[in-house]
Amino acid sequence: MAGGGAGPPRPRSYEEYLQEQVAARDLRYLESEAVARQLVELGFRGSGNVLRREEFEAQVAAAAVAAPQKSLASVGKELKDNFLRALAEREEANLTGKISSIIFIRDRNSRHQEVSAYIDYAHRLTTDDFEVYFSGKKRLFPRNTDLSFYNWDRNVSTSHSSPNYQVIAENACGLLFKNKSDRKTINVDPKAYPGDDTTRTPVETHLYLHVVIYDHIVRRGT
Repeated sequence: MAGGGAGPPRPRSYEEYLQEQVAARDLRYLESEAVARQLVELGFRGSGNVLRREEFEAQVAAAAVAAPQKSLASVGKELKDNFLRALAEREEANLTGKISSIIFIRDRNSRHQEVSAYIDYAHRLTTDDFEVYFSGKKRLFPRNTDLSFYNWDRNVSTSHSSPNYQVIAENACGLLFKNKSDRKTINVDPKAYPGDDTTRTPVETHLYLHVVIYDHIVRRGT
């Protein structure tokens, strides 16, 4: 039986909305993505029927009211570890886009190889069943499809941008992640400043060898 699909995901910010209307040819001739977005906003690029910021934000607010609220996977669970409690504290904020957290996990896999990854928490919340994590039936674990993955024993690394972050791997400052909503950069070097609106929180846990959570407050309209 044919049915209506959910459709493409709605942009979470006005900047994302403008960015979707920037053509590749525009970027070849313009100085930056910011300039391209500004031209779209002024009506010189894109469809020509561009919503003003207040119109876009009004539509987003109306959609949020109309949409059924997703229940939190952590509700009602007995959270027996600091890590699970830390995830629960951040679950709603990541689902609503107020905060965009990156989770660093280092541990040993089933082959006893040491692996680590930087995980886009908000993205994993949309792809994984967190009921099993919060209930303790499974562990949230590094994957080679995460933002950045490294197998310390085999010296193998991979990186993948997510819907929320662009990975900047080739950089003199080391590994960086650029938030796609407000374009702010997160520096995960423990000796460096993590970036504007970002905090770095080590988590004491019995579940993994090492855990750090980077919380980035997403500033709309920047």
